[in-house]
Amino acid sequence: MSVSQDNQSFISHFSDLTLADRLTVGGKGASLGELTRAGVDVPPGFVVTTDAFEVFLGASDPDGEVRRDVAALHGGDTNQLAKASERIRQRVCDMPIPENIAEEIRGSYRSMAQNGSGTAVAVRSSATCEDSETASFAGLQDTYLWVRGEEQLLDQVRACWASLYNSESISYRQRLDLPENKISMAVVVQQMVDAACAGVMFTRSPTTGDKSVIVIEGSWGLGSSLVSGEVTPDRFVVNKVTGEITTRDVSAKELEHVPDPSGSGVLERLVEEERRSVPCLSDAVLGELWKIARNVEGHYGSPQDIEWALPRGETEEIVYLLQSRPETVWAGRQKEPAAKPTDKAFEHVLNLMSNRKD
Repeated sequence: MSVSQDNQSFISHFSDLTLADRLTVGGKGASLGELTRAGVDVPPGFVVTTDAFEVFLGASDPDGEVRRDVAALHGGDTNQLAKASERIRQRVCDMPIPENIAEEIRGSYRSMAQNGSGTAVAVRSSATCEDSETASFAGLQDTYLWVRGEEQLLDQVRACWASLYNSESISYRQRLDLPENKISMAVVVQQMVDAACAGVMFTRSPTTGDKSVIVIEGSWGLGSSLVSGEVTPDRFVVNKVTGEITTRDVSAKELEHVPDPSGSGVLERLVEEERRSVPCLSDAVLGELWKIARNVEGHYGSPQDIEWALPRGETEEIVYLLQSRPETVWAGRQKEPAAKPTDKAFEHVLNLMSNRKD
């Protein structure tokens, strides 16, 4: 991919993006733009485009050795793959970011600033091959939460670029027979939500494939505790047509992820005993999530996996969406079973991700 640097912008804002922009902002960036333009509440942000990645890689690797080395790997030898992946990632992390790209990232970040120390943001990988109807790279590339400050932001952008060469991501691309020279990486920079609770919802049951229900899962604090599998979330099943809550499984949520009081990074802490077995979602918020899930599925025209967060201390019950991707578990089940269903939806997702890392 050849890129000219003349009068070129390396930043795209959510409000300017749709799903048609996947090649320049990756799957996650395109989806956030689509949601923003559809009028959904999405935390503001921007995307460092794939053009920036291509210029960055071309400046330090003009002969294309990185991509050739990756294309030459064979996923069957996991030890060789892991060692080569670590070497390639380290090489990318050691590459300098061209100053014109770095300054545009700094400028876009400064425009988000809420105070003198800068806005806390999530820095999220957004590969061109992820979050499609035939593939999902959920969890295979890096995300950094509660990043604050220009230099930390630049470091994490570069780390996201390097995560394209995680052994898990390389192995998954090989399994799908995706050509290495057609894959690129954008990076989403999105204002953090200080979440009282967060989670996921599925507009098709991930355990049964039932399209008539919406499955909502949530836990206290940031959603990273749920995605990592450290917490068993509360689980609610809602009738998609009527909004009736047909299942309520409330778990003992002993841990939560919260912002580090220093202002940067995330800490894990114990949930107070009196909150552990209390539902993290009221019926009013469940009703709002039900409406949002129906609207998002209607907008995309297919079942969706959706990440959401409920801000701490909001006077109104505003739910922010952090991502929506096509459901791939049941969409692909007719072709080949991806993971054995489990009793809990989040366990099914973790099993699916584990299978992809084999």
